[in-house]
Amino acid sequence: MIKFFLMVNKQGQTRLSRYYEHVEINKRTMLEAEVIKNCLSRSKEQCSFIEYKDFKLVYRQYAALFVVVGIDQTENEMAVYELIHNFVEVLDKYFSRVIMFNLDRVHIILDEMVLNGCIVETNRNRILAPLFVLDKVAEN
Repeated sequence: MIKFFLMVNKQGQTRLSRYYEHVEINKRTMLEAEVIKNCLSRSKEQCSFIEYKDFKLVYRQYAALFVVVGIDQTENEMAVYELIHNFVEVLDKYFSRVIMFNLDRVHIILDEMVLNGCIVETNRNRILAPLFVLDKVAEN
């Protein structure tokens, strides 16, 4: 099961966070700081899977953006690694420019892919269908 999903820039600032288990706000801040420190300090040659406390971290770097997913011990690391790549490809397909001004749309995309910590959709067209409907409604 996925515990949390983070998008972080190279400066260590969290740009998006979604938690699938309750974590208190002050603990989220500490958790994110530790997780970001662990991932950003690793070289590109090192493995993208990290054992951390009672869960695993799976991360990928795309230019100046890191996507970090916390998972429990039963989740398949490679499936989550591919989920991250699919998520970034969906973002790339939908956004032609900067995504940070459209975080509501990024949340919709993530919610279409992951529900209650479980991967529910990977098909790009089905993931983007609700956004295209919203775009059509906004045009009218």
